[in-house]
Formats: sequence, structure tokens, C-alpha cells
Amino acid sequence: MQMLDISGVLAGGAGVLAAAGVESARVDAEILLAHSLGIDRNALKVQALLGAALPDDVSGQFDALIAQRAERVPLQHLTGIAHFRNLTLRVGPGVFIPRPETEVVAGAAIAEVQRLQVIQQGSRPVVIDLCTGSGAIALAVATETSAEVHAIELDAQAHQWAHLNIAALAPPGNPIDLRRGDARIPPPDLTNKVDVVVSNPPYIPPGAVPRDQEVRDHDPAQALYGLGADGLTVPQGIIEAAAKLLKPGGLLIMEHGDEQGPATRNLAAKAGYIEIETKKDLTDRDRYLTARRPPPR
Repeated sequence: MQMLDISGVLAGGAGVLAAAGVESARVDAEILLAHSLGIDRNALKVQALLGAALPDDVSGQFDALIAQRAERVPLQHLTGIAHFRNLTLRVGPGVFIPRPETEVVAGAAIAEVQRLQVIQQGSRPVVIDLCTGSGAIALAVATETSAEVHAIELDAQAHQWAHLNIAALAPPGNPIDLRRGDARIPPPDLTNKVDVVVSNPPYIPPGAVPRDQEVRDHDPAQALYGLGADGLTVPQGIIEAAAKLLKPGGLLIMEHGDEQGPATRNLAAKAGYIEIETKKDLTDRDRYLTARRPPPR
């Protein structure tokens, strides 16, 4: 069987991806070759430095993956996984691939839970993730805190991915209550009982087609477009639902587009929230709303 040099195969794959306009060509080639070999990237780099050879059958698998990536199939669809904070999630067609900026949103929810745990000694904060998608935010909260976590997803395919991830990753002692339904309709059993509502809803306006081909062609439309002329019909529904779910003093944390800060603050003000702020992501772009339900007078 012919044996190929790992370093050369990597260079060739990266060249194909670069020619196709993939910005992270080298990194993607390394991830796909490591995936083909069943090892991690660090081990792959060591083998490349040592001049290790690659079996021809693995080379064929790698070439097929490179060809798909060059056609802008998302890297996460090819490997079947997406990394989110400390989690390795299963993803694929039919579910939104979680983004690094959403890790900041999850972090804000986790920070609020940790604050409440100090204040409410002996009481578990209650968190609900609306439009949970892959289950990323709900799982981050459940694995990094001891909060009681609920999650809602409407789309059938996304709900299946969330169920798969929650079954595999939720802590045995802290299961997540996953429900299928419209996140804009508050579950009656949780009305006035939630400490933190967190959400990454669809919010893209109908005329704003995503620049990235991977997003435009492969992320499900129902996870992208927020309905209405401004894309804020679903986010408005989330804001209004959260006002009913939250306990007095509870906090809403909702991701939005980088130009939607003023509009979401206005929606929160109309819904009666206080302490309304727009927070930034790691690229210093407006990324999410925080707003608190007023405490009792």
C-alpha cells in the first residue's frame, strides 16, 4: 500500500481550501486530517513533524472531506462536532452551529447564577434557555453551575440534536428539562419561577442575507431569521415571555445582532424591565441584552 507524507498531504489540503476561499485553510485541513485519523490536532502536528506517513485509504477519506469543505460545507458538519466553552457538542444538518460569541452570552447567565448562589444559600437558581438549538447554552449552565435548568426548542430536528446532546452531556445529578414548543409561549408551570432567562433567538432581518456561505447555505433558516421587517418579531416574543417567566428581580439575557442594541433596549423598556443594558462580545461588538424584571414595590 502506498504511504504518503502527512506534512505534504496537509499542505496539499490546505492549498485546496485556500484556493476555494476558506480563510482558516490550514487549521481546517489539520482538523479534517486529525478527524480522518481518529486523533487530535496536537498528535497530528507531532506526527507531521516526525515525518510520519499516511495510509492511502486515510488519504482518500481526507481528500473527500477537503472537497466537501471546499464546497463550503461547514467544518462542524464534516466532523459532526462543535466546541462550545468546555463542551463538545454533536451537530449536523438541521441545527444551528453554536458560535464563539454565544459563549459570552452563556457566560453571562453562568455569572448571574453564581451571584445568586452566593446570595441564596441553599436555594438552586432556576434557569431556562429559550430557543436552545443544540442545547449549548443550557448544557453550559448545567455543567458549570448547580442551577435547575430548563430548555425549549420548537424545531423538530433541532430538538432531536438537543436531546442527543443533553442525554450525553448533562450531569447525572443535574438533568436538564428539555421541552418542545414555541419559546414565545411561557410554560404555565414556570411562570414567575425563573431566576434567569437566557436566549439566542433567530434575529436576522429578512433582507440581510448572511455573508458567510456556510451560514447562508447550511444553517437552518428558522434559526437565523427573526421574522418581521426588522428581524425582531421572535426576540420581542422572547422578551415578553421572559417577563412572565421571571421572578421579580430575575434577569433576561438575550443575544441579538450587532446593530439591534437600541431596538432591543426599547422593546425591553416597553415590556416594563429595568436595568436595561447592551453588552459586548469579545470583538467589542454589541451582542446581547440584559434586563431585569422589577422587584416588588
